[in-house]
Amino acid sequence: MSNDIVLSAGIRSNLLALQNTATLQSRTQQRLATGKKVNSALDNPINFFTAASLNDRAGDLGNLLDSVSNAVQTLQAADNGITSLTKLVQSAQAIVQQAQQSAATTAKYAGTVSGLTATSSFAVANANTITVNDGTNTTTITSTGTLTVQQIINAVNTGLATNVKAELSGDGRLLLEAVGANTITIGGTATAPEKAQFGLVDGTTAAGTLNTTRSSLATQFDSLRTQIDQLAADSGYNGINLLNGDSLKVLFNEKGTSSLLITGVTYTATGLGVAASTTTFQTDKSINDSLANLAAALSTLRVQASAFGGSLSIVQTRQEFTKATINTLRTGADNLTLADTNEEGANMLALQTRQQLSTTALSLASQAQNSVLRLFG
Repeated sequence: MSNDIVLSAGIRSNLLALQNTATLQSRTQQRLATGKKVNSALDNPINFFTAASLNDRAGDLGNLLDSVSNAVQTLQAADNGITSLTKLVQSAQAIVQQAQQSAATTAKYAGTVSGLTATSSFAVANANTITVNDGTNTTTITSTGTLTVQQIINAVNTGLATNVKAELSGDGRLLLEAVGANTITIGGTATAPEKAQFGLVDGTTAAGTLNTTRSSLATQFDSLRTQIDQLAADSGYNGINLLNGDSLKVLFNEKGTSSLLITGVTYTATGLGVAASTTTFQTDKSINDSLANLAAALSTLRVQASAFGGSLSIVQTRQEFTKATINTLRTGADNLTLADTNEEGANMLALQTRQQLSTTALSLASQAQNSVLRLFG
C-alpha cells in the first residue's frame, strides 16, 4: 500500500531480532519469577499434565495423613487407658489380698477328708439326702445312687448362695463358709459312713461374727470398679474410644483399597470380668474368686496392649511410608516443571547482551540510510 512505511532489509532484520529477544526475555523473567519452566499446558503439555497428576495424588495422600495421624493418637489414647486400667486392677488386687490376710471370723466347716477333687464320686443309697442349713434355709442334696463333690458344691452355692459358700480347699477338703453371723448345720438321711466319704459329719458349727475389715475392703474394691468404668469411658480420642466398644478403620491409600481395621474392646469392670465383691469378702471363696478374676483381667489387658501395640506399629510405618511417597511424588512433579534458576539467570544476562547488540545493529542500519540522505543535502 502507498501508505506503508518502508524499512530496509537491515532494519527489519534487526527489529525482528529485538522482538525475538524481548519474547525470550519475557519467558525467562516469568520462569525466574515463578521458579517454574512449565507454567501452563502451552509450555509443555506432557510435563504439565504429568506433574499435575503427581501433585494431585500427593495432595490426596496428604489429606489421608491427617486421618492416619488421628489413628495414631487414638491408639496412643487407648494404650494410655490400658496402662492406667492395669494400675487400677493391680490396686484392686492389692485390696483383695489385704482382705485375704484378714482372717474370717464367720462360721467355717472344713471337711475331715483331704485329697478330694470336684469329680470325686461316692456311693450314697438311692434317695438318701445330705442337708446343709444356714440357720434359716436348708439345701437338700438327694442321691440317685452316687454323688460327686461338685454336685454338693453346686447345690450349696445355688441353694444358699447368700448365706453359705462351698468350695474345695487347697488340700482338697470340702469347705463350707458362712457369709455372716450364720450357723452351718449338716444333716440329712444319709448314713454317717456315706457322709464321711465326703468328710462331712452331722452337727452344727457355731455362728461367727461379721469381719468389718473385710467389709470395708470390699467397699473399697467396689469403688475401684467404678473408677475402672469411668477411666475406660474417658480413654477416647476425637470421638473414638477403642476401650469402650468403638472400632477404627484407617485408610492408607487414596483409592481405599489399602486399610487396617482396628477392632475395639469394652474394658469396663464387667467387660474385664472384674465382678463386684460378693458376701462383702466374708468368705475365702469370694476372695479367691475375685483374685482369679483380677488375674484374668490383667492377662487380658496385657494381651490387648500387645495387640494395640502391633496396630500402632503398622499405622506408624504406613504414616512414614506415606510421607516418603508424597515427597517422591512432589519431587517428581518438580523435576518436570521447576526451572534451573542458575541457567535462567545466565539466559537473562545473555538476552540482555543480545538486546544491546541488536539495538546497536539497528542504530548502525539507520545510520546507513542517513548517509544516503546526506547526498541530497
